[in-house]
Amino acid sequence: MMQARIILMVVAAAMSIASLGGALDGQTLERAAPLNSSGRVMVAGRLTPFLIRHLPVSSFPQLPESVAGALNQRGCMIPQTYEAHGPENVVHASLERAGSSDWAVLCSVEGKVSLLVFFDGGSGQDAAAPVVLASTEETDRLQAQPGSGVLGFNWGIDGASPEQVHEAQSGLAQRPGRVDHDALADAVLEGRTVYRFYAKNVWQALEMPD
Repeated sequence: MMQARIILMVVAAAMSIASLGGALDGQTLERAAPLNSSGRVMVAGRLTPFLIRHLPVSSFPQLPESVAGALNQRGCMIPQTYEAHGPENVVHASLERAGSSDWAVLCSVEGKVSLLVFFDGGSGQDAAAPVVLASTEETDRLQAQPGSGVLGFNWGIDGASPEQVHEAQSGLAQRPGRVDHDALADAVLEGRTVYRFYAKNVWQALEMPD
């Protein structure tokens, strides 16, 4: 009995490693590891396979205990873009004001992904009720991976310093002055980035060149 259990564990580990490879066929997708979600969606009249990789909250030890606890309580997994080379989609930046210590996280629960923001490390507000900036089904954020017939997750977030925002606005006819604290770069891979900025108790999308 014990030997059979060990064999099963070895097989499960091999399946997990295989699922992290590059181009994946349908048979490999059906053996995806529990941290991954996979299936098929209709694209241009054809059923197309997809694979979305996730990481547990424990993969981000830099998170404050209050934020990590709130994410775990929600059952969050952190979705990773198909271009990820390391843990991503957890951001530490000064989003509320200059010098503040804030966190933004993409949280996926049962196929639905939300962009959450915790001000003051989750201590200055009820950590169980972060700001929800956006929410959608994971399968609404799929995109073809170059060189592969498999769709991958295309939603990525990052911090943007005042200097980065100012540089991104360089193509505007009337370029605004520098903002005084960080923005949140909300991006679609190979697509447009929206810079979300918090000021006067309101989130707004900063103007960017077309």
